[in-house]
Amino acid sequence: MTDLLSGRNGPQCKTTHPRNGTVPRANQPQGRTNVARAALLVMVLLGVGKVVGVVDDLVKARVFGTSADLDAFVAAGGLPELLNTLISAGALAAPFIPVLAGYLSRDDRESTWRLASSVINLAFLVTAALAGLIALVAPWLVSHFIAPGFAPAQQSLTAGLMRVTMLSTLVFSVSGVVMSILWAHQHFLLPALAPILYNLGIIAGAVFLARPLGVWGLAVGAVTGSVMHLLIQVPGLLRYHARWLPTLGVHEPGLRRVLRLMGPRMLTLGVVQISTLITVRLASDLGSGSVSALNFGWRLMQMPETIIGTAIATAVFPTLSEMAAQGRTHELRDTLSATLRAVLALGLPATLGLVLLGRPLIELLFQGGQFGGASTEVVLAALSGYAAGLVGHAALEVVARAFYARQDTRTPLLLAVLAMTANFVLSLSLRDLLGHAGLALANSLAVSFEVGGLLWLARAPLGGVDGPRLLQTFVRAALAAALMGLVLISLNAWWPFQTEGTVRQALFLGTGLAVGTIAYLVAAWLLGLDAVRALGRRLWRRGVREGVT
Repeated sequence: MTDLLSGRNGPQCKTTHPRNGTVPRANQPQGRTNVARAALLVMVLLGVGKVVGVVDDLVKARVFGTSADLDAFVAAGGLPELLNTLISAGALAAPFIPVLAGYLSRDDRESTWRLASSVINLAFLVTAALAGLIALVAPWLVSHFIAPGFAPAQQSLTAGLMRVTMLSTLVFSVSGVVMSILWAHQHFLLPALAPILYNLGIIAGAVFLARPLGVWGLAVGAVTGSVMHLLIQVPGLLRYHARWLPTLGVHEPGLRRVLRLMGPRMLTLGVVQISTLITVRLASDLGSGSVSALNFGWRLMQMPETIIGTAIATAVFPTLSEMAAQGRTHELRDTLSATLRAVLALGLPATLGLVLLGRPLIELLFQGGQFGGASTEVVLAALSGYAAGLVGHAALEVVARAFYARQDTRTPLLLAVLAMTANFVLSLSLRDLLGHAGLALANSLAVSFEVGGLLWLARAPLGGVDGPRLLQTFVRAALAAALMGLVLISLNAWWPFQTEGTVRQALFLGTGLAVGTIAYLVAAWLLGLDAVRALGRRLWRRGVREGVT
């Protein structure tokens, strides 16, 4: 990503023709620049999405606090999210995008839309069958597996909420596939807007329906948001002249290929979701508010992690897939290394920033109404534990996609199983020592182990992973982040954070972010951090050009 930011000549990527949806070959010098532009676009839109997500959390925190009702809503979303992830949102994207991109590169429109229709139809039917079964046995699942530590009335509420949110899973079974179709066309705008509308639906449910319906308003808002999540992407399908066919495509070679690759990927995501369910199960025994605190802490950590990891990985995945398909292993390795260096350069300061500014961030966003000082403390503990894994989660999104680009879905599955095992063992040990914060820390340690294992296994097929440069970037970024931390600690000593007054809280937090960012950039520049220097050179050249013109 250093080269991506600098705009140097590098591997080509595909660009989508706006009329017929084909994917002609781009000029060689524009490849990494196009990836960088796509990454920046997705970063910006995901950043907006995270702001909306924060508003979502803020509204829920002000209305419900860390209450038993909100615990029930969070627990109820576990299985619907698992089903959505296993079938359409995540498991299909890894094998589906490379196969569909192959059709697009050959301009085989008939096969493209036959495959897309088959995947959409199959995903919807399978989701409908499983959702119906889960809804039928929801009370038993809640009482025996999801939240046995809840009181009977809370278990009943959780089961009811789960049944309602299953409706959104049906919509996501189609919307998730549509998102992959647009990504295969290297269209990133509408898929990035879709989660924003989903969060707006939940916000509307909390604002307008919480008074008459209580926590049920959140469930209704989630279903409404899922419908908007689908509808916003329809114009993208129209742009590429999409056609829907009433077929399951059982004899379609592309579908069989997708299903073969999907199996290990589905198991991998299932392992991740099972780890989340285990965390909820262990947290349900720690008292009221523990599940909600972990959820708030996780979502706060995901703000920078999504903007860094998800945005970069989403933008680079089609390019990695093309390199792998064409046997350009050397370029794939270099692009992976550059991308990981960018993740380190952005992720390490974000980690320290979350730790040092976590309290004012939580108090500014959530404190008020039913969310008091005690809620701030439990959420801060969870955030600190999760922040330790921010770089790991961001790097995992990139490293795993390098394997998927090579149509290897088994290796990530192996490491995910090992990581889940490590997470379970660490959770049991750290829960007794640190409470719910120990569960968050266990997650961070496990994902770091997972990334390290994947990088080790990637060395053979890629001819190395450019380890020395990765280590050099890590050391320099860590030193720059440490200097940033000293500046923030000095700022807090000179101007202690005040908890009273929203304006004062916002001013302190804004000042801290600005001062911390400037301190990190200056330190990174002086230490010779390539990603920061490349970005600076590119901005300088653009400024000079604009000044001349």
